[in-house]
Amino acid sequence: MAVAAAAPVAAADCLESGDGYFRARVAGAINARINWPNSGTKCQGESKSAPPGVRMSFQRSVKAKPDLLFVFGLTGVREGQPVRATGANLTLIVQGTPKIFGTLGDSRCTVDSLTQRRLKTPGAYRVEARGFCTQPAHAVRGTDAVLVSTFEFAGLVNYGTAPQMSH
Repeated sequence: MAVAAAAPVAAADCLESGDGYFRARVAGAINARINWPNSGTKCQGESKSAPPGVRMSFQRSVKAKPDLLFVFGLTGVREGQPVRATGANLTLIVQGTPKIFGTLGDSRCTVDSLTQRRLKTPGAYRVEARGFCTQPAHAVRGTDAVLVSTFEFAGLVNYGTAPQMSH
């Protein structure tokens, strides 16, 4: 009896369609021009209730140096609806270190435009957005800061994973 070989583990892709991406300019305690293509980029998104909107995260599955995780809390985003000029809370985590930077609210970053396209999976959407931050994200510990002057992305939001509220 032949034993089937295990299939090689494929690198994570942001979107099945192959058109996901994350780009950003970061300055300050971290200086980087991020240009992550769909292949090798992990992206996740879900609805959030307080304040209402979505939370989206982007990270390279191939361990880049520095190993960065970007988490955006986008206010006022509703399933399937486009949005213009809405606030964004940004958290930037340097994986494997104690370095965490946060805007501590959605008044320092703005999403200029956001569009959504329904995907095959019920409740899943391709979300494309671009925006900027006018003030830095400060270190949770210490005095460092980073400014994400521009960001743009196309990623996945699954509204089907929304937390259920009890009545």
